[in-house]
This record gives sequence, structure tokens and C-alpha cells, in this order.
Amino acid sequence: MPKTLLELRTGIDQVDRALLDLLNRRAALANEVGELKRGEGTSVFRPEREAQVINGLQDANPGPLKGDNIAHIWREIMSACRALEAPQRVAYLGPAGTYSEEAALLFFGSSIEHVPCVSIDEVFRATAAGTAEYGVVPVENSTEGVVARSLDLFLQTPLHIVGETSLLVRHMLLRKNSAALEGIEAVVAHPQSLAQCQGWLNNHLPQAERRAVSSNAEGARLAASNPAWAAIASARAGTNFGLHVAAHAIQDDAYNRTRFAVICLPQTLAAPEASGKDCVSLIVSVPNRPGAVHDILVPLKQHGVSMTRFESRPARSGQWEYYFYIDLQGHPSQPHVAAALKDLQGLCAFYKVLGTYPLE
Repeated sequence: MPKTLLELRTGIDQVDRALLDLLNRRAALANEVGELKRGEGTSVFRPEREAQVINGLQDANPGPLKGDNIAHIWREIMSACRALEAPQRVAYLGPAGTYSEEAALLFFGSSIEHVPCVSIDEVFRATAAGTAEYGVVPVENSTEGVVARSLDLFLQTPLHIVGETSLLVRHMLLRKNSAALEGIEAVVAHPQSLAQCQGWLNNHLPQAERRAVSSNAEGARLAASNPAWAAIASARAGTNFGLHVAAHAIQDDAYNRTRFAVICLPQTLAAPEASGKDCVSLIVSVPNRPGAVHDILVPLKQHGVSMTRFESRPARSGQWEYYFYIDLQGHPSQPHVAAALKDLQGLCAFYKVLGTYPLE
């Protein structure tokens, strides 16, 4: 016979009590792990371990829960367990409601201490100074390419990368008193967001002025003070500032994504161990001679190491010299990766490992 609604609810209540008991048992075990790590002087937060846990659970998941749901649930569980000792202080481009905040919550879970910053520069400064243990900064967008300021600051600071996360960016057009497009005189947003929506703006708001501000959340704050202004920001920012959605998903690329790097001082967290799906990020420069760039690619081919990113930034020396930002698949503990890195370093005038970390 089909179960009644009351019987189903009773079953759910019983499962919830069992889950609560299991979660508290897990938290107690996590506390014991934390005590052992403190005795060893090692960090409680290990991104490669958390990646292995989530990947393993996704592989073992029989459904009906989806893999992404499993990742989100367990990330929150692990975040809550870490916070029993002390929540991580995480810096990001603020104020509340930015995509950077979303990325921080996506990577660390919601049990963190928020350190919103007024600029990407300030995120690096806060993390380098120890005001925050970790920082989350945008490094690349699928529509507009690299975030040049972040790349430049990696060269200038001692911070390294210990993780990454990728966020599907859906831009909303937000305004104060109306969900219509009439009467909009200016659109305010971060320059990257204005660029990512320029096609839509050209078609729907060609007469509106476009004003660049420090963040999309700052744009939402300004739009909340002026009914003739509209902001480009997330639905979360709209909720935070009491704005109406005048248009949904106005980004020109439906699959618009932004990649964020998680950064910290080397003494905060040692380089993560191999997780089975890892990346090595480097900055290098080569002597200014014919074939020099080709030569640094040869060790990668010889040792079978795949390069997933290659970007250049001017060295600002006035001599038309460049730094190259390279991402490689693998971990230095793997012999072929270690051999490729050793040969590559020997060819470079400048060589810096930005970090080794697990991929999503």
C-alpha cells in the first residue's frame, strides 16, 4: 500500500535524527584530527584532502542526489567542522554580494570570517599582512580573458596559490523601484562586467551611460540610491540591496565563467600534496634571443607534461621583455613532472612556482 504523508514525514524525521547523530560524530572525529595536527604544527585546512573526500563521495554516490549537490553539502559539513576550532579569515573583493564573495563561499563553505576588501590590491595586501589567512581573487574570465591586475600582483607578492574554483557568472540588470528598462540613464558595474554585457547593452540600452566602479556590489549599492541608475550584479547582490531584476542573464556568453585563485602565505599552508587531479602554476621569463620561448616548451613535450595555460605580461622594463604565466597538469611529486620542471628552470632567466594545488 502507498505510504501516507504522515508516514513519509515520520520517516524523514527519523533519518534527520540519524543524520544529526552522524554529523556530530564526524565533527568529534574532525576535532581529534585537528588536535593531532596542532601537535604536529600543521594546518587543519588541507584542500587536497577535502578534494579527495568530495571526489570519492561523488564517485560512490548512487543517487538520486546529483554530484554537484554532494559537493555542496559536504563542503558545508567540512566548513562547519573546521569552524569548531576557528573559522578561516578569508579576504575577497567586497562589499557583500560580489561574485568574489560567492567564490569564497563556494570554496570554503559558509562558516568563514568575511574580510571584504575595496580592491584586488587590498585582497593581496590583507592576505600578505596576515589580516586574512586566505584570499580569493579572480584570475581569468571565459569571455574577457585574464584579470591582468591579479597576474601582476602574483609577481610582486610572496603569496602562492593553494586552490581554485570556477563560478558560472549570470549577470542581472538591477534597479531600485522598477523591473522595467524605461528611464535608465546610467549602468554601473565593474569594468569586466560591463565588457561581458556590452552586446546586450548595445541592443537594449544604447543611450545609457556606462560607469565603471570598483565592484558589482558597489554598483548595486549605488543603484539602490538612484532610481535612474541600474547595476549589473548577481541576484544575491540584488537581494542584499533591495533591488528589482529588470533583466535576467544579460551576459553575452551564456556559459560565462570566472576562475578564482585561493591564495595565502607559504607559512599559512604548505603546498598541497597530490590529489590525483592537480595543477602547477609558474611565472617564468627567458633571455631575449631567437627561439627562447620555443625552448621552454621542449621539456614539457619531452616529459609528457600538458600545458593548460600560457599568458604573457610585460615586464615593464622598457626593453619589450615579458613574463610568462604557465599552468601545467600534474604534481611535482610525479617523476615526469619533476623532471620537466627541473629542465624548464634551467632554461629560464626568472622562475617562480606560484603554487601546486588540486583542480576542481
